[in-house]
Amino acid sequence: MATTCRRISMSQDRKNPRSKFDLEAEALVALEQARRMPAGPERTEAMKKAGILRNAADSQGEISAKRGKPPKA
Repeated sequence: MATTCRRISMSQDRKNPRSKFDLEAEALVALEQARRMPAGPERTEAMKKAGILRNAADSQGEISAKRGKPPKA
């Protein structure tokens, strides 16, 4: 199975971050590909990659929380 590598420097990746929808779509594709693979170390790595992409998609938008103490009620 051929895979493509995405090689972009850290500064470029920060300037043009992938959207949550792009990450979700990429995670779903990676998960489907991993599920079709026979059991073994390559499948395990593919499942890990899919999980990392899913976590990245889930974390989008949650970064904007304010720092410091929460307001008193």
